[in-house]
Order: sequence, then structure tokens, then C-alpha cells
Amino acid sequence: QVQLVESGGGLVQAGGSLRLSCAASGRTFSSYAMGWFRQAPGREREFVAGISASGSVTYYADSVKGRFTISRDNAANTVYLQMNSLKPEDTAVFYCARSRSRWPGGEYDYWGQGTQVTVSS
Repeated sequence: QVQLVESGGGLVQAGGSLRLSCAASGRTFSSYAMGWFRQAPGREREFVAGISASGSVTYYADSVKGRFTISRDNAANTVYLQMNSLKPEDTAVFYCARSRSRWPGGEYDYWGQGTQVTVSS
């Protein structure tokens, strides 16, 4: 069983930055791609960013390109999301998830509980 625990959310002013972390249990972290998703009130959950198992390949939603950076530390079983130039429309619950494969596309089978990010104007 894989457990994912997010941290680092909070309240920040527009233009500010936050760094989210997601710590994973288990010995297979480095074998799977990881992703960050978000869900705003009244909206469906959406993909934000993904990173391959080795960390060599990353993908981003158009809405966050150039502002967010996903990275991972396989020795620490942790994936990060550095968020800069935050906007009020980034307000959401952010979730990390583990992919079924080494690449960020496709299905994600394990999810964290989420961490709230609120950006004030």
C-alpha cells in the first residue's frame, strides 16, 4: 500500500510563492511517475504537472507553465511543486498522485489527501 502525504499549502498573496511537498511511503517510489492535480470549488479536478520516474521529463498544464516547477528527490521519496507568481485563480486543493507507469500520462492509482492553497488578491 502506498501512502502519499502532501504539505506546504497555505494562504499567500497574489504574486507570492509556495512550495508543496508530497512524501511517499514504500520502496517503489523511483519506479513511477508522479503528478500534481488541483480542484477548485465547484470545478473538476485538473492536471497541473507531471514528472517521469527518473525526473528527466516534466509536463505542465498551460495555465501554470513558466510559473510552477515540479521536481522529485527519489532518495527522499518526495515530489515537490514550486509555485511562483501565484494568482487568485490558483486557489484550490492540491493533490499529489502516483502514476501507474514511469511516464506522467495515463492513469494515477494512488492519491494523497490534499493540501489547501489560497491566493488572496
